[in-house]
Amino acid sequence: MKFARLGAPGTEIPVLVEGDRYLDLRPLTSDVNGDFLAGDFRARVAAARDAGELPEVTDAAALRIAAPIARPSAVICVGMNYAAHAAESGSEPPTIPIIFLKTPNTVVGPNDAVTIPRGSEKTDWEVELGIVIGARASYLDSQEESMAHVAGFVVANDVSERAFQIEVSGGQWSKGKIAPGFNPTGPWLVTPDEVDHHALGLRSFVNGEPRQDSNTSDMIFSVEHIVHHLSQYVALEPGDLILTGTPQGVALSGNFPYLAAGDVVEVEIDGLGRQRQEFVAWEAQK
Repeated sequence: MKFARLGAPGTEIPVLVEGDRYLDLRPLTSDVNGDFLAGDFRARVAAARDAGELPEVTDAAALRIAAPIARPSAVICVGMNYAAHAAESGSEPPTIPIIFLKTPNTVVGPNDAVTIPRGSEKTDWEVELGIVIGARASYLDSQEESMAHVAGFVVANDVSERAFQIEVSGGQWSKGKIAPGFNPTGPWLVTPDEVDHHALGLRSFVNGEPRQDSNTSDMIFSVEHIVHHLSQYVALEPGDLILTGTPQGVALSGNFPYLAAGDVVEVEIDGLGRQRQEFVAWEAQK
């Protein structure tokens, strides 16, 4: 199943995506949020669809595509989870997952404009596979338990400001990760039965030029490993978002310029959809 949210901020409609049809989920839930995902949501949606209880959203094509999940309680990220990206960053591949946090207000729609932070000269792109939690995960006993706690997968762009992340970080990365809008997400939440998350191609483009081209099979730590590992340190709640790291091909490598106002970034993952963001200059609020 594919789920999306359509509409302006604050008025999003949760929908089931079936081909070119968008079925309104509001007879079942107010939103694609933790409460909805915590239950057997696929069975509930299938039953309501088959019973004809989900009306079609006829003006879907005219509506903004929002992030496919409502604001999560946590956004947890894995750094340097592709060996080639670690190398282009000047680091050895990690032997245990490196973890940092983004704030929930970084999560925006896949095609929303992204503001380059005030004073930024090193804003960068990062295509990533995102995991959406569907059942509370705390102290899982094995990696084999992980997928029972996953609601689905999303495309994410872990936008980063590298000077904030590295040069003025104080030893932590989050300063360069938490500007508003720094986590375009979607367009869809896709349930695990729809894709093979072990072998998904992921790519990024800047102004139409290829940047990243890799596969989740190259991840150092698998989805199962990440969920199990995180559960030893944090209680993952339904609706939470985990970003699993980016492959080589970012501006941090020194092979490409950093982003400037007017640049357009596109990222995609097989089976999970494609995003497009225009990057815009920061302006003082009037």
